[in-house]
Amino acid sequence: MRETEEVFVISVAAELAGMHAQTLRTYDRLGIVTPKRTRGGGRRYSRHDVELLRTVQHLSQEEGVNLAGIKSIIELKRENAELKAQLAKAQEDIARLERGGRRGELVHVPRSTAVVMWEPRRRHAK
Repeated sequence: MRETEEVFVISVAAELAGMHAQTLRTYDRLGIVTPKRTRGGGRRYSRHDVELLRTVQHLSQEEGVNLAGIKSIIELKRENAELKAQLAKAQEDIARLERGGRRGELVHVPRSTAVVMWEPRRRHAK
């Protein structure tokens, strides 16, 4: 959470989401919507958290999804967003490498190994 991001105490977040504060505590305890905490342990909900609470409410009341299903859906959406971001970054890196005019291979290297860029020597015409 950025320092300048708008945050809400539990009572305000509950009102914005159209829920009871105890419901938010339950969702936090179950790991469905986990707000940031103050040093004293108070919950602080971001705008994103409030939107997520509304999504939970919709899935539960309108779609009939149980809490375990909702938790799975949220986790899969989060994972999907992370993977999309990683893919976009990888595509940008590939495009940048292609624009740079380098010829070589992209090879998977385990994290604990150093990366070396190798280019074959070009034969000069005589």
